[in-house]
Amino acid sequence: MSATLIKNAHVVNEGSITYTDVRIVDQRIERIAVNIEAKSGDQIINAEGAFLLPGMIDDQVHFREPGLTHKGTIASESRAAVAGGITSYMEMPNVNPATTTIAALERKFDIAEQSSLANYSFYLGATEDNLEQIKLLDPRKHCGVKVFMGASTGDLLVEDPQALEAIFRDAPVLIVTHCESGAVIKANQEKLLSSKTQFAIDDHPVLRDEHACYASSSYAVELAKKYNSQLHVLHITSAKELALFEAGAIDNKSITAEACVHHLWFSEKDYAVLGNQIKCNPAIKTEHDRNSLLAALKTGQIDIIATDHAPHTWQEKQVPYEQAPAGLPLVQHALLSLFDQVKQGKMTLPQIVEKTAHNPAIRYRIQDRGYIREGYYADLVLVDSKAGTLVTNENSLYHCAWSPFAGHRFSAQIEKTWVNGCLVYADQQVIEHSSAAMCLAFAG
Repeated sequence: MSATLIKNAHVVNEGSITYTDVRIVDQRIERIAVNIEAKSGDQIINAEGAFLLPGMIDDQVHFREPGLTHKGTIASESRAAVAGGITSYMEMPNVNPATTTIAALERKFDIAEQSSLANYSFYLGATEDNLEQIKLLDPRKHCGVKVFMGASTGDLLVEDPQALEAIFRDAPVLIVTHCESGAVIKANQEKLLSSKTQFAIDDHPVLRDEHACYASSSYAVELAKKYNSQLHVLHITSAKELALFEAGAIDNKSITAEACVHHLWFSEKDYAVLGNQIKCNPAIKTEHDRNSLLAALKTGQIDIIATDHAPHTWQEKQVPYEQAPAGLPLVQHALLSLFDQVKQGKMTLPQIVEKTAHNPAIRYRIQDRGYIREGYYADLVLVDSKAGTLVTNENSLYHCAWSPFAGHRFSAQIEKTWVNGCLVYADQQVIEHSSAAMCLAFAG
């Protein structure tokens, strides 16, 4: 039996901040109380007033394995994730080959069992003809089905109304959607081409504007209401879309929404400096859109904060705008960016924990995670809000070896991360544990 006693921590959990101790025995939290007395053999961690949070549950990452491992792997990106305080993730199907069958899905679970340092689950990708595979998904093991509605590459685009209706009618798991209308994007392209011969990076939020997003997200919400589906709309980027979602607590909602850390941080003004580094889909939009998303976190119209971590090599980004891939690496610095939002008065620490841990656990019905509670798995992150973190490409742990935050000094520092009671990150070093991570289990 292994035991760790964390003393003198500011525990951020369930809407409050409490100065207390936490004792971990093996994989779980045994006790939470003031002045817990150490037992023989306890490893004692003096938190010295640092903040102890439930580990972030990131419901949207692209770790690029199989088939795109020159960009990242489950091993490399999960290590960057735990360095950033992310203890669980759910990974997307747009790899090579795309994860569109149960057999392909199970192969990814096998890879993660051998190499992931954070807890894991994987989405099946919807196509216009794999409904029978979708019906085989197990709500207790599989986190959901991903539907690219109107904007994707390869076999994962689902535009046919009959196929979409069938998915929303018959999916046995949560439906998560990427919502951008291909028809609106095409119309925007044609309009812009009337005044220019080629596109540049500052055209990106014009081509993939609020109307492209709203046309698709409103359709998804319409289908979910028609079939009483469980729908989670990923990476909302525009103020216009917010009217589609109910304010208030996430409990008992059947339609929920998410924002991602880069859409809360950057605006269209950053394209001039960062260029293709922040090219992503949906596009980073205006300051008004960014501020509206931050406000919607407080009203509850935005329920969850995720990353949409999507690494590409530096070389792949150093090409003309139209050829550059969309996506950026984020998991190592996501939680730190939210601590900066707190310092700027835009969020509170309890709100961070609600949106990154409590609400993902509620929405996905994750068993025994997302809270600091006795009997729950010890997925924890200790954050020093007084020690800063200077980001460089050299100290980024992503396989792609660069960060859009390079040159920025965050106000906080990730001190330690535990996954199922195993210390996997400390002293700015990843600590390898071959059996630390687990497959996420859901209540179904």
